[in-house]
Amino acid sequence: MPAMKDSNIVKIAVEMVGQVPQLIEFNQKQPLAAIIQELCNENNNQNYITEKNRNEIKNGSVLMLTHSPSTTAQDILQKLNTGSNDEKTNALTKLSKLSTDMTFALEFINKQGLALIISHIEGGKCKPGNPLAYSLISFVELMDHGIVSWDILESPFINKVASYVNNQSVAQDAKVVQASLSILENIVLNSSGKYGQVEKEVTFPNLVMHLQSQNPVIQQNAIALINALFLKADVAKRKAIAGTLSSKQVRSVILTNVIQSSSGQVGTEMAHQLYVLQTLMLGLLEQRMNLKMDPQDQDAHDKIKELRRIAFDTDGTGLIGDVTTRKQLVVFAKDYKKLGFKYDINPALDFTETPPGMLALDCMVYFARNHTESYTKVVLENSCRADEHECPFGRTSVELVKLLCEVLRIGEAPSEQGQNYHPMFFTHDHPFEEFFCICIILLNKTWKEMRATTEDFIKVFSVVREQITRALAAQPTSLEKFRARLQVLTYSEITNLWQQERTNREEWESHARPIVELKEAITPEIMELIQQQRLGFLVEGTRFTKYSTRGQRIKDKFWYVRLSPNHKVFHYGDCDEKSVPSLEELPNKLAVVDIKALVVGKECPHMKDIRRKTTHQTCIFFNLDSVEVSSLDF
Repeated sequence: MPAMKDSNIVKIAVEMVGQVPQLIEFNQKQPLAAIIQELCNENNNQNYITEKNRNEIKNGSVLMLTHSPSTTAQDILQKLNTGSNDEKTNALTKLSKLSTDMTFALEFINKQGLALIISHIEGGKCKPGNPLAYSLISFVELMDHGIVSWDILESPFINKVASYVNNQSVAQDAKVVQASLSILENIVLNSSGKYGQVEKEVTFPNLVMHLQSQNPVIQQNAIALINALFLKADVAKRKAIAGTLSSKQVRSVILTNVIQSSSGQVGTEMAHQLYVLQTLMLGLLEQRMNLKMDPQDQDAHDKIKELRRIAFDTDGTGLIGDVTTRKQLVVFAKDYKKLGFKYDINPALDFTETPPGMLALDCMVYFARNHTESYTKVVLENSCRADEHECPFGRTSVELVKLLCEVLRIGEAPSEQGQNYHPMFFTHDHPFEEFFCICIILLNKTWKEMRATTEDFIKVFSVVREQITRALAAQPTSLEKFRARLQVLTYSEITNLWQQERTNREEWESHARPIVELKEAITPEIMELIQQQRLGFLVEGTRFTKYSTRGQRIKDKFWYVRLSPNHKVFHYGDCDEKSVPSLEELPNKLAVVDIKALVVGKECPHMKDIRRKTTHQTCIFFNLDSVEVSSLDF
């Protein structure tokens, strides 16, 4: 019996300017913008048909008989060498489109075409405007195939490309800036010794200027280059970069021009770049987090004394000179006990656990210096209590910093797929320390609400963790909004949430035995449903990020994979970050019977070349029984 036709799908012909009409299926339920985007993507994707990719041809494809890649490459080279200005511009326009095709790229590079483009760029032979823009775009596309190493580039080329980034002229072509930023990012990430030259030639003020661009691709590429420079820098340079990025001027630019200009809904790639930037900046705290207090560190000892002085020497008196009497030591020990240190005789021992190490002391001193009133209130409220319900400031601060490091995953490298960044951390030059100050006040408040004792330490922190993670999940755009969110998430609110979960669990447990018996009876059916669900998920398909042959994540490049309804063939092909292509729109096919082996996660061979290995959970590798293609990886 033939399958029923979907009444929402009609077949129409679409004609784009200068191209042959194309027959497509028009889905009335699919947004018109998505259909237009897919058509643009398809028509921009012009690839040569070879013996290796001929199986990608689908029904309705319009093929054009044209010159071979070799002949076309030779013709373009001839025009670039001896043609008129118009002929050169037309040749470069054609080159920028054809360079995305691997077959053509190989021919063009083998005929020394890439060397010619490099010499034209570094020699300033490309005329401003379209000729220069298309030369740079062609270079990016040719290099993107991984055929040639980025180490071939010499200083004159890098200097020339950097000059296009540094040029703040209003007349500067946006495509030139986009391509130049992308080239410099790739040089930093993929060359073995060119980082220093890029860092020397491109100044941060110029990159910050590009963040104020109205072009989102320029903004995105500028942040990507900043991230690349940050990632390759040594510790001292990282701190210098972070200092510049933490300045009010730069933070204001990122907030106003990048985050808020898009109402917080930045694109997938921009979200990833902001996440990487924030992860790298917070990662600078790792060194202090893993540093134990040195008994000979006089500065650290002075900071501990400062905590005591700010809290208790309210009259301005204190230790004068280096002479400390035995009586003063006794007084100090009592004060350190009131401060809530675990080791009141020698508080330095409180900072020997890593994490949080010396980062805890840094945060405590920041709180005391910058929020003195709140600090003294927290300390004195608890030190003056006669009962057992005091909240020990020292001990809870150390534990809280450890908790915050876990929540923010400080010390972990940025993941390839991460997009979760916190806008509020771009609103202050000391975001982590301010984050701590808000959370230590919350902890003290929750401790009082719970009427906790030191025996309830673990329980209190389980509540505080819940409060913090729930507040962060709301993606507050400022520290004040984060503080306001915490005010709503009181201990009683968290208790109500837990009580509801407990009630649900108890209700389930009261019916446990009948449920267990029922489960045993319907297990075969459940297994069948699970299998059908998994097959359904495969049929629905998944979007994957594309990687280059060098294991580099390719910005704004995605592909989609889905299983045919008869479960016999995988269909895959390029897509954008939002579209969900139909089977007919995915040109490549892979028969299930051709799959010799399936590998997932960190066992995938193609993941071993990728520097940051936090994307293993989304990796799939097919080992194929095919002559043309031996493997396929996502």
